Amino acid sequence: MSHPELKDRFRHYFPVIIDVETAGFNAQTDALLEIGAVTIRMDEHGIMHPDKEFHYHVEPFAGANIEQAALDFNGIKLDCALRGAVSESEAMKGLCKAISKSQKAVDCQRSVIVAHNASFDMGFINAALARTKVKRPPFHPFVSFDTTSLAALTLGQTVLIKACEAAQIPFDQQQAHGALYDAQRTAELFCFMMNRYKHLGGWPLAQPNDAEVESHSENENINEDERE
Repeated sequence: MSHPELKDRFRHYFPVIIDVETAGFNAQTDALLEIGAVTIRMDEHGIMHPDKEFHYHVEPFAGANIEQAALDFNGIKLDCALRGAVSESEAMKGLCKAISKSQKAVDCQRSVIVAHNASFDMGFINAALARTKVKRPPFHPFVSFDTTSLAALTLGQTVLIKACEAAQIPFDQQQAHGALYDAQRTAELFCFMMNRYKHLGGWPLAQPNDAEVESHSENENINEDERE
């Protein structure tokens, strides 16, 4: 009997958890400053786990807007030599190369961004890809999995720290708003929600047996007779 495979779970999409820290809210004009990414693996029992991690501190692109309020919020100090920041081009090309390799290894056709409030992170990733002219990026340009919506459905929470608390995932508020830390916690949350859905019988989809098919057919016939 064959083992469950990640490629079959999301129709050959390869989920990549992404978190970004930025110098504002406008993906076109404000600087991308930090990227954290975590891939997902599936074990022989169909259980998902966080896998490989990637992390880049990013130099603001030429002419980028820097909002001081954003820096105050995320705590990034642009003049700190210990950041080890690389150019946006180096960061995006390095990330895309690593993700493409991981995606290919599990026979997936495209990577999909998984993020908390995914439109924000996807907007900055897409803008950076456009600026750096990365050839054949692995990420789907508009499909995403939003853990905010998933957490609202499964846990009744929308804030990342509250969702993690509901899932009993440790969350250190002091490390929040670091791209890698937030990506790690989001990856754990995503795996928890997917695995819980599987445990509750939601996946794989149950195939109707002959009796259920026959019963459904009879009900349709009855409904047809009633309408006549």
